[in-house]
Amino acid sequence: MSGRVEGKRILVTQADRFMGPVIAARLRSEGADVIEDITAPRGIDGGRAVAERHGAVDVLVANLAMPPHPSLIDETTDADWHALFDALVHPLMGLVGTTARFMKAAGRGRIIGMTSAAPLRGIPKNSAYCAARGAQNAYLRAAGLELARNNILVCAIAQNYVANDTYYPPGLTEDERFLERMRAVVPAARIGDPDETASLALFLASEAGFMPGQIIPLAGGWTTTL
Repeated sequence: MSGRVEGKRILVTQADRFMGPVIAARLRSEGADVIEDITAPRGIDGGRAVAERHGAVDVLVANLAMPPHPSLIDETTDADWHALFDALVHPLMGLVGTTARFMKAAGRGRIIGMTSAAPLRGIPKNSAYCAARGAQNAYLRAAGLELARNNILVCAIAQNYVANDTYYPPGLTEDERFLERMRAVVPAARIGDPDETASLALFLASEAGFMPGQIIPLAGGWTTTL
């Protein structure tokens, strides 16, 4: 099938990192008018500014990322904690809230959050990151249920162990020690291809409908193992 988002105006945030490049490319190949914003918004006002700058869109891909900074619970600083929330959680609220206003006026829309599977299971030495991504998931779930009555679909792609420049770059995914540890916890026994994320994003931007507020794990079965 081709042209699945033909003529749709789609905003992809932080389009130069994390899952932005591959998602933008896939949506454009399917006929969308893709707006690639490369701003790294900070805070609620930063998210609002990005959304307001581009105005009404048919689809928002809220792709927000911050490089990992692992730390033990008793060594996590206030600055580290606030930095994660200011990069991942607060701009999401600004993006979604402002975009929802435009979509309500249009009577339709789709919002896709690129989040993480980390809070669905937990990762030692990454409690602050899990908390921030968990807040994203909780916010998008509630927003999805609220906005479903306005014909606005909101879902999150909660991924882990998918190749990308921010969390799983080439140097890491080619390291045999890392791969050995990965195979021990990921039932699929491989690193996810970013095209798989792009395919799911395309589905949510086009065919998906009767599934508001879903947090969809894309992690090779990692969230189901103990």
